[in-house]
Amino acid sequence: MTPTDMERVVIIGSGPAGLTAALYAARAMLNPLVFEGTTPGGQLIVSYEVENYPGFPTPLSGPELMQLFRQQAERFGTRYRTEAVERVEHLADHFLITAPSGQVRSRTVIAATGAVARRLDLPAEKRLYGRGISGCATCDGAFFRNKHVLVVGGGNTAMEDALFLTRFASQVTIVHRRHYFRAAPVELQKARNHPKIAWRVPYVIADILGETSVTGAVLRHSETGATETISCDGIFVAIGHDPQTALFKHLVELDPAGYIITQPRSTATRTPGLFACGDVMDPVYKQAVTAAGTGCMAALDAQHYLEALQS
Repeated sequence: MTPTDMERVVIIGSGPAGLTAALYAARAMLNPLVFEGTTPGGQLIVSYEVENYPGFPTPLSGPELMQLFRQQAERFGTRYRTEAVERVEHLADHFLITAPSGQVRSRTVIAATGAVARRLDLPAEKRLYGRGISGCATCDGAFFRNKHVLVVGGGNTAMEDALFLTRFASQVTIVHRRHYFRAAPVELQKARNHPKIAWRVPYVIADILGETSVTGAVLRHSETGATETISCDGIFVAIGHDPQTALFKHLVELDPAGYIITQPRSTATRTPGLFACGDVMDPVYKQAVTAAGTGCMAALDAQHYLEALQS
């Protein structure tokens, strides 16, 4: 194999983390190759409007923002493949990446495959996601000023989201399927003490109402099966995220929730030359701007790794 056969940086994922990594790697003259996946853009492509990304005082849609990310990275020489990677193997001094179009070898790999918010798996959910249904209260809460919103879940995230949403919404109703809550007692008590928070326990959402935006939901009692219809303007699903680590789990350490563990003050994993950034390694913040920051870090870490190989 000649040097020209070997990529220096392959980035798997095309959300804010992956495309920021691509931008920095491209500006460092590393000629990165990005595997975008079959649906490029990461979680932001389902965001109807983004108003909290720095540098954009006028809101824009998630797809528009990600297209700007892509164009900026492409301007400096980033290359793209719109396909999903099937396998990543670590050989003696490089990686072998297998995709439907063939195999690619690279000195480094940046994992930016993200995490997917769990869904309710209802027929109306796909149509209305981003139009009243959200998986991120801190991203979308400000769009629901003086509105009634539901929060689905019983863990710490659901309680924290509900409390956060009280800053904007006129009423927040927590819908949880069982009497028992996984949330820490202190977080649960904070929610119980808030005058804006109401409760529907034990209930599940059986259907979501609305044609172009959420107008209500059908709740079903978990024990009796009785249903009731409730009017609302938004539904925040807080039942967890699933980090997309299947490609890398044999090469990295994972925390109990399945997120990639990186070395302290670094994006490096336990496998030399493999770096991780964005929501695939961030169980806490899950914001576009923090994902972009770790994407920058991963590109710089990969650059320094490659420089060390040549010294």
